[in-house]
Amino acid sequence: MAYDFSKLKASIKETEEWLLRELSGVRTGRATPTLLDGVKPEAYGTRTPLRELASVSVEDARTLRIVPWDMSILKTIEKGITEADLGVGVAIDDQGLRVSFPSLTSERRTQLSKLAGDKTEQAKVTLRSHRTDALKALETAEKAGGIGEDEVKRLKNEIQKLIDIGNDSLIKVLERKEEEIAQ
Repeated sequence: MAYDFSKLKASIKETEEWLLRELSGVRTGRATPTLLDGVKPEAYGTRTPLRELASVSVEDARTLRIVPWDMSILKTIEKGITEADLGVGVAIDDQGLRVSFPSLTSERRTQLSKLAGDKTEQAKVTLRSHRTDALKALETAEKAGGIGEDEVKRLKNEIQKLIDIGNDSLIKVLERKEEEIAQ
């Protein structure tokens, strides 16, 4: 009986994607539209995600341009960004809004690196959990008599190789993020 690694591989991929999503929200010295994903201004009687109210684009390394679909809610969007307390400067001009991101201090860079490291550690813990689940499934199959002892050893090594590859991938994601933070 061949062991199916597809579930484990999918779990490893999901964990890496989760880490990428989490780290995309960690502000670096560069302005990216994802930094405003958490902004939900009070518009039309309800809190609405900014991306549903306006287009957000990168103007330069430290500035985002926000062009509302409806210019009458310009002040509402400005208020929403200010209330989000992102530590950014917001200015209204004739085309919409400009959001300026200040340079990061060395203290803030250290905090962000620690946060990125913590998120990566969470992802590694998740990978270890996936490994445990896969090993338990393997044990169950062995007890049921579907897999021999030599095959179990080989499959355990294969599971560990997949987890090691996943961990290496998480570390690379962290290193890229730390590079961004350092710039």
